[in-house]
Amino acid sequence: MAYLSILFVGLLLGMKHATEADHLAAVATLATRQGTLPQALRQGVAWGVGHTVVLLAVGAIVIMLGSAVPARLAQVLEFCVGIMLVALGSDVLRRVPQTQEALRTPSGHGGGRLPLRAFFVGMVHGMAGSAALVILSLASAPSIASGLLYICVFGVGSIVGMAILSTAIAVPLRLSARSLSRLSIGLNAGIGTFTCVLGLVIMYRIGVVDGLLRAAA
Repeated sequence: MAYLSILFVGLLLGMKHATEADHLAAVATLATRQGTLPQALRQGVAWGVGHTVVLLAVGAIVIMLGSAVPARLAQVLEFCVGIMLVALGSDVLRRVPQTQEALRTPSGHGGGRLPLRAFFVGMVHGMAGSAALVILSLASAPSIASGLLYICVFGVGSIVGMAILSTAIAVPLRLSARSLSRLSIGLNAGIGTFTCVLGLVIMYRIGVVDGLLRAAA
């Protein structure tokens, strides 16, 4: 009974995990590329699937090797998240003049396929956040199998949370594109700018404050 409670908490934590600033910024940039709400929903699901796949893979490797993820590697992966956010934000800013028309007349691109860009972004976030989660799950679980189950439940929570968030973000983008030109442009420009700034902040914190770049020099 106690472990069921732990799993339920893991589900809730997974949903909360989706709302972290870097995750939210990334999925917002992905939502700017979608013309319909189902497309935005698929983006969120793809992010969550990519995120969960990496968490499970890292968890299995840590269990087999019997060692934790090196702290320096965790820093490098988080620095890569910053680079990715700058790239995603820059792409949104580059597309601002065309985004309004693209959202007003969606092409249905993507169909039912898994959006690979969102899947890859989720994988990068999963790699960067895997160390702390693996340690937490294995420490609180009574067995290795239970630890991996915890990661799965956490991943399901992140998929649900990100699917909801991506759809919610897409709603104002879609509505503003139909009738409010300036608001639409402002929303997309704001998302792109925020994502770039957040990426630069992460890179500065990891590279300069935490000394990653000095250690690599």
